[in-house]
Amino acid sequence: MPTTIPCLWFDGQAEQAAEHYVSIFPNSTILSTTRTPAGVPDGEEGAVMVVEFSLDGQRYVGLNGGPQFTFSEAVSFQVHCADQAEVDHYWGRLTEGGEEGPCGWLKDRFGLSWQVVPTVLLDLIGGDDPGRAQRASDAMMQMRKIVVDDIVRAADAVPAP
Repeated sequence: MPTTIPCLWFDGQAEQAAEHYVSIFPNSTILSTTRTPAGVPDGEEGAVMVVEFSLDGQRYVGLNGGPQFTFSEAVSFQVHCADQAEVDHYWGRLTEGGEEGPCGWLKDRFGLSWQVVPTVLLDLIGGDDPGRAQRASDAMMQMRKIVVDDIVRAADAVPAP
């Protein structure tokens, strides 16, 4: 099967973004950097053109394509977290210089959208008990960063008669 590699379009910040992401995710590295060769129209010779990097085994490409295109919430990356410590780590690092959004969503300093999601939330919402799923979902809708204990507490709350 062919490999699918997300290509992220930046306006001159691909290298900085790759370095930032690699510093956040374990087992991550910059794989290669391609610089603009001489003679490229509208290109600065020697400037970073493409950065290939890996975040915990998932490959990405960062392309310095210019200001023509920007990120939107129409595309986001989900970070599934085992516990609150992981949620806190990824939320804190990815929101540095960025902005918090609702329901575990955020935009990082480069404008890329992320969803920092504890796996327990996915288990609760996708579980067999529709009441628990609804209470967990309702609690999530009131949050920015997801708080695992608050989600579980809401899901386990006894509904009013």
